[in-house]
Amino acid sequence: MAAKPQVRNAPDAGSAPEDREKHPVDETLPPLKMLTSGLQHVAAMYAGVVAPPLIVGAAVGLSGTELTFLTGASLFTAGLATFLQTLGVWKIGARLPFVNGVTFAGVAPMLAIVDTTENKADALPVIFGAIIVAGLLGFLAAPWFSRLVRFFPPVVTGTVITLIGVSLLPVAFGWAQGPNPKAEDYGSTTFLSLAGITLVVVLLLRRFTRGFLKQVAVLVGLVIGTLIAIPFGVTDFTPVTEADIVGFPSPFHFGAPQFALAAIISMCVVMLVSMTESTADMLALGEIVDRPADEKTIAAGLRADTLGSAISPLFNGFMCSAFAQNIGLVAMTRIRSRFVVACGGGFLVLMGLSPVAASLISVVPRPVLGGAGVVLFGSVAASGIQTLVKAGLEKDNNVLIVAVSLAVGIIPITKPDFYHAFPETAQIILDSGISTGCVAAVLLNVVFNHLGHRRDDDDVTAPMEPGEEISGHHSAKAAHVH
Repeated sequence: MAAKPQVRNAPDAGSAPEDREKHPVDETLPPLKMLTSGLQHVAAMYAGVVAPPLIVGAAVGLSGTELTFLTGASLFTAGLATFLQTLGVWKIGARLPFVNGVTFAGVAPMLAIVDTTENKADALPVIFGAIIVAGLLGFLAAPWFSRLVRFFPPVVTGTVITLIGVSLLPVAFGWAQGPNPKAEDYGSTTFLSLAGITLVVVLLLRRFTRGFLKQVAVLVGLVIGTLIAIPFGVTDFTPVTEADIVGFPSPFHFGAPQFALAAIISMCVVMLVSMTESTADMLALGEIVDRPADEKTIAAGLRADTLGSAISPLFNGFMCSAFAQNIGLVAMTRIRSRFVVACGGGFLVLMGLSPVAASLISVVPRPVLGGAGVVLFGSVAASGIQTLVKAGLEKDNNVLIVAVSLAVGIIPITKPDFYHAFPETAQIILDSGISTGCVAAVLLNVVFNHLGHRRDDDDVTAPMEPGEEISGHHSAKAAHVH
């Protein structure tokens, strides 16, 4: 299923001799490096996994104990979905270094389901029933959806990858300001300073260290940032002292799934959004690890996403999707082994089974995560720019595609209420800059580069050099069909 290995960097010095002929994606690393690199992936995505269950659980009115249970269930199911994606079984799993977890795209519609459910005790069963149906339908649709890959040339993928990074940066900025937007100290100099210190530590480690220490710079930066935060009273160890040592997410803990048509339609829309973003993420990661994602890879990856989503409610988890923030970690560290991410999936499963272990990651203050996030998410945007270099931007048509698609994708970031007058179902799609930018790039590419005839004289216009005569140097270029 994987593409033939391309020209690659020299093998990792720590790799076993038998692994040195393998593509870096399929390499196994020494145990210590495998564990620490996997833990680094967990640290990068932990906040994104626990935020949706905390938000939805609070809306339902769960107690602190039940919230902890729901969070642990989300970690557990994220680990299972990551196993499906990285290790794969049959035609399921992209077998790329992909982390899967709870998609944030489902938060708004799930809150809407909670609001429209008379008995709040039925809200989670209704949500879980809708996710099961959406996951199964998405699984069946995966092969058809994957055929869209031919509409993703570099001008499209580069634009989408850039949008992924740009869309994630506000998340890092929000983390840097503090854990609670309603608190008086939100955005205080203390929080911003901690974020800045963490960023500087990561940059210094990346600049002045080599080998293993350089590759785990983000993890070391998070540890150092957390230790520095202790004297400021920002680091909270309460979750560790109050958490249970062992706890299994018992199936259907909140009740048997219920199937409501409105909720199912809502989550099916979310599934389409999630599949669109996952396709873009797979294309991005394929470029970064030098194993381009073809139609079969995307179909297998979407099967893992959708099957993981369908299974998650069994263990009280939510819809799963690829985590774009971990693509930035792969881009920055150049550790491309899918087994490293599978190791991270193992950590997620263990944290789901041990609340006290899960709470250790939660000790990292949000501003510290924000400082590291600037590097991670910025790396994704930089990878997109690298892809755009291959996109033929000397052509006016491609410049227009990139310009308009980026503008459309940035709308929800710069003006979050831009689509407030649209129906809630439409807002699910429109409020995702990655999805709207991706759709815009695909459609514009079809219009400008595939429909009808396109002339080869679409070079980007530039000012003439002094003394250059006006000539008809473009007229000799013939038109051709795309």
